[in-house]
Amino acid sequence: MTQHDERGSITVWLSLSSFVMMFMVGLAVDLGGQVHAHERAHDLAAQAARAGGEEVEGSAAIQGRELTINPAAARAAAERYLDAAGVSGTVEITNGDTITVTVHDSYDPQFLGLIGIQRLDVSGTATARLIRTLGGSQR
Repeated sequence: MTQHDERGSITVWLSLSSFVMMFMVGLAVDLGGQVHAHERAHDLAAQAARAGGEEVEGSAAIQGRELTINPAAARAAAERYLDAAGVSGTVEITNGDTITVTVHDSYDPQFLGLIGIQRLDVSGTATARLIRTLGGSQR
């Protein structure tokens, strides 16, 4: 029976398992960061849509006629909000009473860059719609 020299075998195992654990932690950090960036994009889209939705055609609304968005003012208000937040996006107004904002942003990974992933794109979309209510019921 011969003896085998096993000195150093635990070092190789420990090195490999440490690398795998660091990679898993890095993956969790970066995927969590991407989820946070996606939630931020959605929140910014919602706030920009709200800002644009506040731009109502005043004279018709005051007289109790149709309730519509002022397209130029709504687009400008939503775009100002996106500019102030430092993101790009698109603004779409449909049917005169609905504004949809889509935000495009990115997340720069902290650990995934080590394997060549330098940027993760995210987007968020939100819609605001003008409605008239009377006594809590939509009219």
